[in-house]
Amino acid sequence: MSIESERQVPAEHRWPAVIGLLVALGLYATLPTTFLPGVRIAVVVVGVGLLVPLLVLNPRRLTRQTRWSRYLSVGQALLLVIANETALVQLIVVLTNSANSSGPTLLLAALQVWVTNVIAFALVYWELDRGGPVFRRHTPRHELPRADFRFPQDEDHDAVKEVAARSSVKTGWTASFIDYVYFSLSNSMAFSPTDTMPLSARAKSLMGLEAFGGFVLLALVIAHAVSLLAQ
Repeated sequence: MSIESERQVPAEHRWPAVIGLLVALGLYATLPTTFLPGVRIAVVVVGVGLLVPLLVLNPRRLTRQTRWSRYLSVGQALLLVIANETALVQLIVVLTNSANSSGPTLLLAALQVWVTNVIAFALVYWELDRGGPVFRRHTPRHELPRADFRFPQDEDHDAVKEVAARSSVKTGWTASFIDYVYFSLSNSMAFSPTDTMPLSARAKSLMGLEAFGGFVLLALVIAHAVSLLAQ
């Protein structure tokens, strides 16, 4: 069963999320060969394979959603998160091995894992919040599932006129993929919520996991870089 547009909000473009997914899969696929090459190839093949029917359903804008497309899109995002978290654990093990001397390669791999983590978690947030990108745009607000995240635009309607003009109450503003990428990036850099606050237990758990992974990775990369400079 498809969901038809019921709110006067334009359907979200499909391609920002597709480009983000392909960038993340590309970064994950090009990790050093020590990072389970067979598993990486399988993840990339499955990730691209799941994308094909989703593009057939919504090639340009996200206007339709079915039960199977919902399972595929959420599963695709979670697969990338799980695969990259596994790579993160591998990277931490390698970085803590003082016998390893491939410094530049490891530092580049750390950057790849970190960027992939930002995109992967952004995809999960984008898919889960308020029922996903189709529900958020095409379902009346009183029928939407409970929000996982609170954006500034959701509470700016009583601010000064020029700020309130951009609020969700005044304009029907709805978060897009770029908004989730931004707060995923800020969560990875600040290790805490910035302008977007988690509301549900699953949102707090996901943001906590992302921030913890980014913090540990950054600490180990700095320590590894210092050790290389000290040699």
